[in-house]
Amino acid sequence: MKTLALRKSLLAWTILAAASAALADAPSAAGRWSGSIELPGQSLVVDVQLSSLAGGAWTGSIDIPAQGARGLALTGFRVEGSAVRFSISGVPGDPTFDGRLSSDGGSIAGEFTQGGQKFPFRLTRKVEATGAPAAETPSPGALDGFDAFVEKALKEWKVPGLAVAIVKDGQVVLAKGYGLRNVAKNLPVTADTIFAIGSTTKAFTAMTLAMLVDDGRLDWDKPVRTYLPSFQVEDVVASERMTPRDLVTHRSGLPRHDLMWYAAPLSRKEIFDRLRYLEPNADFRAKWQYQNLMFMTAGYLAGEVAGMSWEDMVRRRIFGPLGMTSSNLSVEESKKAADYALPYHENDQDKTVREIAFRNIDAVGPAGAINSNVTDMAKWARLHLSDGTVDGQRIVSRGNLEEMHRPQMVMPETGPDPEIVLPSYGLGWAINSYRGKKRVWHSGGIDGFTAMVTVLPAEKLGVVVLSNKDGTSLPEIVTRVALDRMLGLPPIDWDARIKARSDEEEKAAEKATGGLETFEHKKGTKPAHALDEYTGDYEHPAYGTVTVSRDGAANLEVRFHGIPMKLEHWHYETFRANPTDPALAEEKLFVLFRTNTKGDVDSLTMPLESQVADIVFTKKPPARLSDPAFLKTMTGTYVLVDQPSVTVSVALEGDALVADVTGQPQYHLEPYRGTEFRFRELTGYSIRFLPDTKGTVNELLVVQPDGVYRATRKK
Repeated sequence: MKTLALRKSLLAWTILAAASAALADAPSAAGRWSGSIELPGQSLVVDVQLSSLAGGAWTGSIDIPAQGARGLALTGFRVEGSAVRFSISGVPGDPTFDGRLSSDGGSIAGEFTQGGQKFPFRLTRKVEATGAPAAETPSPGALDGFDAFVEKALKEWKVPGLAVAIVKDGQVVLAKGYGLRNVAKNLPVTADTIFAIGSTTKAFTAMTLAMLVDDGRLDWDKPVRTYLPSFQVEDVVASERMTPRDLVTHRSGLPRHDLMWYAAPLSRKEIFDRLRYLEPNADFRAKWQYQNLMFMTAGYLAGEVAGMSWEDMVRRRIFGPLGMTSSNLSVEESKKAADYALPYHENDQDKTVREIAFRNIDAVGPAGAINSNVTDMAKWARLHLSDGTVDGQRIVSRGNLEEMHRPQMVMPETGPDPEIVLPSYGLGWAINSYRGKKRVWHSGGIDGFTAMVTVLPAEKLGVVVLSNKDGTSLPEIVTRVALDRMLGLPPIDWDARIKARSDEEEKAAEKATGGLETFEHKKGTKPAHALDEYTGDYEHPAYGTVTVSRDGAANLEVRFHGIPMKLEHWHYETFRANPTDPALAEEKLFVLFRTNTKGDVDSLTMPLESQVADIVFTKKPPARLSDPAFLKTMTGTYVLVDQPSVTVSVALEGDALVADVTGQPQYHLEPYRGTEFRFRELTGYSIRFLPDTKGTVNELLVVQPDGVYRATRKK
């Protein structure tokens, strides 16, 4: 029965990770080991990875194939001379290996203990020789003509500058810049030029979570609320069950909602607190759909669990150990560097490429704020191609690295290229089959920049392409050409194929835009209100404030997140917003003003997220209606003209008014419009104060469903 209990315990093991701590250094024990634990009637095969770290520390992981367990973290190391001891983290019964290293360093043998029971084990040093087909070896001339191809493609795609790094078998075989990082000053791109890498940042954020899982401080599959009790989205089930794994696999049920955070003057914590007000468009875990805010949440989670900011964790746990000395986490830092690329954008109307302003996205940094160069990014690629180690130092457990590269969610789109199939998403990485090879990749796009990072783990091949123009396909084209050359595959003219497709899409977009002008525009209409009645601040609990103001005598302007947009009357109560910001210039934004039953403009809607209903912004009362100095002018006792026995006494409590009506309970007055206040406790009731030409209030109106009653100030 004791043996049965032990075997059941082994069967119940799950992949849990913890930090490893070593007490002594024994480099000869480092390496891959394969062997078995001799249970009664069964040899339980295990594979063990042991790694020595700087300062004498150790880390490691264990696989138990028969149990489907991979990457279980090892902890409790004691390596002294030939004595080798370590335990499996997070498993009942404190399973521990206690053995001795043979004099030739080829085996470790001793006792395995769990729950007080002891069994012999033996591990043999594993010679790294897999049965997998050998990766294609590039010919010595694999990159002949590559420079000329890139230079030609830069001109064809009107991209100012681009940098490329290629890593093969642990070595950087190319790290080079092409074109210009600064067109006006004719400054060239180099291998050290810093670019924004956009959403390829997401893999770094997933890595911070993986490290916390290795530390035993986080579990991929425990609810986020375990670590962040205030986490909340609109979907109650998602609020309760969302896990760190869900955050980094795009399956929250939320569409992008990017304009909620884009250019918003909000902190990361403020954005996190507003998630609960965003409408989902799918059931939790029902489908894959790209979502930046969940990656922001993942970074916020990592920082809170680690006891430091996400930025500090990336610097200490990734940039530092990898030697990514030029990389940073804000464009504000990039602009202080000696060698950085300026951002460029192609205007849709005249097709000119112009420099644009840097966009600071620090608040949602974990989703896309890292800036780097190909020299540093080659080190990042090497980490993912070398089992989670760099120069013998383990950065992340092999099990968690493989988990990041393992499909978690099926991606719906396969794309038009038959050579690229089976799309899925791992943890911060996209995955597909590229010409029969498993490709792990992520693109990145942010104002003025486009990036592509790709690794083929089995082939030990990585390609990084960074560019300083947004919305361009060139990094993907250059990546595919580099992969084909390095793999020795028959060439495909990716440039011609993708350019032809891009031209077709552009023509279709132009045709659709022309149709909008003629089909949806109802001419000969006019607004229902005077323009001044539309002005004011309108608020949504997640998206923030939209301000409508007069722009001269005949026009309106709307300002959202500080971005000004001219309002052009379209038809009836609908206005077309024309953003001046280049990043939003292509957006077709329409503002619809809505009127309540009182005939007042009380809200507006904007289609800021196409996958849900238009976002509703409710008109806010004028700020002066919460100003105690202004409110004080309205306080006093008023007598109903038609019912002198009834008085309305108005008093100031803090920055709000209250009213006591004869024979009734006290009412709280909530600001509404002009000098009108609604009764909080009664629907359809309000008080409108009537100031004279000097601003003195001697009269008010009590507005009720059954009529309007005048009252004068008691003398």
